[in-house]
Amino acid sequence: MNNIKQDFTIKDLENISGIKAHTIRIWEKRYNLLEPQRTNTNIRYYSHKNLQKLLNVVLLSKNNFKISKIAKMTDEEIFENSREVAFKEGLNDEAINAFKLSMLQFDKVLFNETYNRLLEVKSFKDIFKDVFIPFLNYIGLLWQTDTVLPAHEHFISNLISQKIHIKTENLEQQNTASDKVFVLFLPENEIHELGLLYLNYELVLKGYNTIYLGQNLPLNNLNYFFKHNTKLCFVTSLTVQPYEDKVEDYFNEIEEILQNTHHDFIAIGRKTNLIKHNTYNFNVSFFDTVTDVLKQI
Repeated sequence: MNNIKQDFTIKDLENISGIKAHTIRIWEKRYNLLEPQRTNTNIRYYSHKNLQKLLNVVLLSKNNFKISKIAKMTDEEIFENSREVAFKEGLNDEAINAFKLSMLQFDKVLFNETYNRLLEVKSFKDIFKDVFIPFLNYIGLLWQTDTVLPAHEHFISNLISQKIHIKTENLEQQNTASDKVFVLFLPENEIHELGLLYLNYELVLKGYNTIYLGQNLPLNNLNYFFKHNTKLCFVTSLTVQPYEDKVEDYFNEIEEILQNTHHDFIAIGRKTNLIKHNTYNFNVSFFDTVTDVLKQI
């Protein structure tokens, strides 16, 4: 794809690798580790190959390789040594680096190869906890520094969601052992669903019945479920929506819907700290993260 970003500023390299631009310049000047090109206005820019090499150098330097020793290696030796270290250390760092490159290049093949290699040594739960969660946190930081585009986040998020859907579908072919039903949904205009998708997977794994409604659900749709006598637990996650000045109004609306019912409600996200000490006339629990929810279920 000709429109994929192939050139990076030193600030991009700092944001992606976690190594300060000053250190990168020292490595470049003292050890000739990178070979930047320059624009017509004499501004450095770095190729994808430079970025890949830097990520491998960082992996080695974090695993007791001195930078002076790394500098004497060929590019092939750096790659092979970083791969060996990654396998020895459980693949996590190398996998996260590979997912970074996959995202920046819109490279689905690299993503799937990395994911399949992880599956050889880790359970899906461990992959999500040890690799996907740190990686998604990293994407959030890149958002704040304008290093990635919405297209990057959408691309990689969709690939991860596909894996969750596949794992969940395989589990749903088994019989569930619980009569309790969890109804999972996101507020209107909220599209960040990976955490909720994974929670749905974990609930199914634990043997619960779930109804996954997904993104952008108007609250009045919840009334439909009251036609049945089944005990329900509604679950939502607040990442972007509702905005902070609307969170209280949102939960007041939920109270109007649930106050005369026997159903439970779980709300996830740091925005819940704004109202978690309020008193509501329905059974609601607040959690900062999906991980916190799973500790209680």
